[in-house]
Amino acid sequence: MNNFTYQNPTKLIFGKGQIEQLSKEIPQYGTKVLLVYGGGSIKKNGLYDEIMTQLKNIDADIHELSGVEPNPRITTVRKGVEICKKENIEFILAAGGGSVIDCTKAIAAGAKYDGDAWDLVTKKAPIKEALPFGTVLTIAATGSEMNSGSVITNWETKEKYGWGSPLTFPKFSILDPVNTFTVPKNHTVYGMVDMMSHVFEQYFHQKTNAPLQDRFCESLLLTVIESGPKLLNELDNYELRETILYSGTIALNGYLQVGYRGDWASHNIEHAVSAVYDIPHAGGLAIIFPNWMKHVLHEDVSRFKQVAVRVFGVNPEGKTDEETALEGIAKLREFWSSLGAPTKLSDYDIDDSKLEEMADKAMINGEFGNFKKLNREDVLAILRASL
Repeated sequence: MNNFTYQNPTKLIFGKGQIEQLSKEIPQYGTKVLLVYGGGSIKKNGLYDEIMTQLKNIDADIHELSGVEPNPRITTVRKGVEICKKENIEFILAAGGGSVIDCTKAIAAGAKYDGDAWDLVTKKAPIKEALPFGTVLTIAATGSEMNSGSVITNWETKEKYGWGSPLTFPKFSILDPVNTFTVPKNHTVYGMVDMMSHVFEQYFHQKTNAPLQDRFCESLLLTVIESGPKLLNELDNYELRETILYSGTIALNGYLQVGYRGDWASHNIEHAVSAVYDIPHAGGLAIIFPNWMKHVLHEDVSRFKQVAVRVFGVNPEGKTDEETALEGIAKLREFWSSLGAPTKLSDYDIDDSKLEEMADKAMINGEFGNFKKLNREDVLAILRASL
C-alpha cells in the first residue's frame, strides 16, 4: 500500500439523547446560527423542536433555510450563502441526511468566498476558508456527517459534481438512532445501497498488501447484509438502526481507504445520470454498480472472486475464477433486489434517448476510474447494459 497520513477532525457524538450536546458544542463557535434542513420531516418527528430548545438554551440568534432538495441544488446553496453574509452567521447546523449536509458544506465554503459558490464546486476557485458547521443526522446513508466531501447539482446546466476540502469537515456530528426511526422503507433501502456502494468503491483498487483494509470492507458489507433485511421488517428496532447508522458513517469517513485510492467510477457515471434525470442517487448506484463490475471484471478477476467467496458465500469448487466472480456479482444484484432496490434505468422511465448526453457529462474531465480507467465507449457500454 501507499504511504499515508490519516486525520479525521470530526467529533462523533453517538447514541440516544445526544441532542443535548448541542448546547455544549455550538457556543465554542458562536451563537449566530443558521439551521439548514430539508422538506420538513424534522418538524413532523419532533426533532426540530428538540433542536430549537437546545438553541434557545444558549440564547442563539437563529435563522433558517429549509427546502434542501434530495439532490441539493446550487440555487439553494446560494440562498444559504446570502443569509450567512447578510446576518453575519457564525455557525451552521445541518439537520437531516446527506443532501442537507452536502448543501451545508457548500454554504459554509461559499459564505467565505466573494464570488459564486458554483466556482468552488467546479474547482474554478480554491477553498481558502469555511464557516464552522455541525450536523444532526437523520438518515443512515452517505457518510457525509464524518467526511469533507459534497455533491451539488446545477439543474439549469444539468451538471452534478462531487467536491470537497479539508476545510469542510463537520466540527461535530450527532447521531441518535432514534432520529432514523421515521425514515421510510424505501429510503432505508437507498441508504443501505449507498453505504455498500461506498465500500465497493474503496474495495476495488490496484494496490497490493492491503489485507486488513480488505477485511474491514468485507466485515462492513457482511454486517449490512445480515442486519439490513431484519431492519426492513422492524423499522423502529433501535439496535438494528444503531448498527446501520454506524455502518454508514464508517463506510465513508476515510477509515477504509488508508493506503490506497478506490475506484469511484460508478459514482461518476451515476452523477451524470441523475444530473439529467434527477433520480435518487442510491437508486442509480444499485442499477449501475453490478454492470460496472461485469464490465471491468477482467481487470482483476481474483478481486471479484475474493469478494464473491468471502462476502456472498459463493463456493468456488469446480468453477473457474470468472464463474465464481460472476456468481458473486449476481448475488449482489439479487440481494439489492430483495431489499426493493431498482435493477434497471427503465425502472425510472429512462430510455436510450439521452445516453450520449449522459456519457458526455461523465467524461467532462476525461477518462476516470482508479481500478480501471474508463473512456466514453466504456461509459456507453455500462449505460446500455443498465437500460
